[in-house]
Amino acid sequence: MINLYRSLLRPLLFSLPPEAAHQLALKLLALSPNLASNLLGDRYQSSPFGKLRRFGLTFPNPVGLAAGFDKDGIALAALAALGFGFIEAGTVTFHAQPGNEHPRLFRLPTDKALINRAGFNNEGAAAFARRVDGHQLGCVLGVSIGKSKIAPLETAIDDYLKSFELVYPTADYIAVNVSSPNTPRLRELQQAEQLNSLLQALQKRNRELATEHSRSTDMPLLVKLSPDLSDEELADILNVAQQNHVSGIIATNTTISREGLQTNAETLQSIGAGGLSGAPLRERSTKIIAALYNITGDTMPLIGAGGIFTAEDAWEKISAGASLVQIYTGLIYEGPAIARKVNEGLRRIISTEGFVSLDEAVGCRSRELA
Repeated sequence: MINLYRSLLRPLLFSLPPEAAHQLALKLLALSPNLASNLLGDRYQSSPFGKLRRFGLTFPNPVGLAAGFDKDGIALAALAALGFGFIEAGTVTFHAQPGNEHPRLFRLPTDKALINRAGFNNEGAAAFARRVDGHQLGCVLGVSIGKSKIAPLETAIDDYLKSFELVYPTADYIAVNVSSPNTPRLRELQQAEQLNSLLQALQKRNRELATEHSRSTDMPLLVKLSPDLSDEELADILNVAQQNHVSGIIATNTTISREGLQTNAETLQSIGAGGLSGAPLRERSTKIIAALYNITGDTMPLIGAGGIFTAEDAWEKISAGASLVQIYTGLIYEGPAIARKVNEGLRRIISTEGFVSLDEAVGCRSRELA
């Protein structure tokens, strides 16, 4: 299946404009939710690590699909059948919005990277909640929420709260996206004072909703961070997250940096602004994971994202301190077999390195990789 994708399907998809190819893939998956399991077989549903406990949830394996691939939840069942241990849908906003002008998604094949400035295009949190309500995916479902573009920064908290309330009944965890570079002023919400106010409000509502929905525990609330933060900013954010009992950190979102790219400068200039994902982000995100782990140890679960294409890439994130990992750009370049390939490779690596379990391996090289 891996060779078939690289030799036939990827060239076909890459012959289309990036966003057109993305939408085509999603629609095909949505029309035939059993397609993945029929083509790939039951082994793609395997749990090679047993059951993993993270922030009160049980994950069948540590490899997840990052937010941004299925923003409106139209193909979650088919995506789950690819063997992901969890899927993060969204990012959804309270107000439906078209996102930024086209074109807004670009491939950099030389760098195995993408640049996107989609701008949270989605049908809105209410539409997402209606579509996903009652679905059983066989894996953990996270939902990423962001600020509506039309909401001024002064009303951002209220905007996030409305999305939080709408997706709450459908989510296993909720991720707060304050780090996308494609919504004006959004990253200002990473500033310690602003983030503290936002998280305080969300956690207050979280406790209220837990009572209303007869939950024994609060909804796990995670924060997704930018890779473009300084060490001082990271420390401030981590302090705020700990004070507000955040369940975990996702490290990291896309970067606005273009440092070290092999794609020629003229092409990059013609593309313009947007968040860069893929292989060029790998080292930076790993360093941030290691830095966070060295401060928190195992008290703050970390989800590692950025440049994961192989089991070796995922192992680097785990040995830096990530207890789960997420893939996005890797799925585009490597194809639908990537979840199984990474899981099976991770199992071999962990055994070869002399560890009994994945949990035992988390953070084993954090000092070195920081």
